[in-house]
Amino acid sequence: MIYSLTWLASVLESAGLKVAPVLGWELRGRAEMGPVLGVMCHHTAGPLNGNMPSLRTLIEGRSDLPGPLSHLGLGRDGTFYVIAAGRCNHAGAGVWQGLETGNANFVGIEAENTGLANDSPWPAVQLDAYLRGVAAILRHVQRPAMFCVGHKEYATPQGRKDDPDFDMDAFRRGVADILAGVVPMPALIPAVEPLAQAGPDGPRPTLRRGATGDLVKIVQATCAVTPDGVFSGMTEAAVRAFQRSHDLVPDGIVGGKTWAVIRSLAAPQAATPAA
Repeated sequence: MIYSLTWLASVLESAGLKVAPVLGWELRGRAEMGPVLGVMCHHTAGPLNGNMPSLRTLIEGRSDLPGPLSHLGLGRDGTFYVIAAGRCNHAGAGVWQGLETGNANFVGIEAENTGLANDSPWPAVQLDAYLRGVAAILRHVQRPAMFCVGHKEYATPQGRKDDPDFDMDAFRRGVADILAGVVPMPALIPAVEPLAQAGPDGPRPTLRRGATGDLVKIVQATCAVTPDGVFSGMTEAAVRAFQRSHDLVPDGIVGGKTWAVIRSLAAPQAATPAA
């Protein structure tokens, strides 16, 4: 079944954040959610290296706890991986602002961080995205910053959890500033790739679902999709697969970094002399 939090991806995108939906996320969950009353922050306690190495665990769960383990995963580069639209096993027993139903009423975000001194300070781009993502969700559900809670604050008995490892009071102040409009919106994904990455034919536009034309055909041919010039859902899925295979953020958007790889693959062919 399609669960109710299908708005998650679009709300984050509208806040100018980088979003990578995980295939099937709208159908993933333990059960249906209740009304969203807040956001719960976590860190993964996963590996030190990699952008989102804990993603598979968040989707599938562990031997002692079935997945999904969060609605969102936040990579070290500030990308939100949208994992589930239904209820997740992320909260456990606890209470915050009189609410004791964490799994049913809180969106869970697992940010990639070991939770140890070897992974501190957090990357600025990741922490900024964390603040903006929480604020975007709270604005959507019309709740104040006080309904952002750290797992360590919610979990009972006190001391049962230690995540996330940053100051939640300071974090909530940052969320409140964003909700109040004190902090400006981040720069959105550029409409054209940076000139430094443009080829001899000039800068190429950022392409996403809904785009049409000859540049879409180039992308489709590179990603082994019939080049009909229409950036459809099938093309987006193929672009994500291509990005994963080349260690890019699999967001399905063809921006500067993806164009650079596409060009590098085409260059040897262009340099080959005719027989």
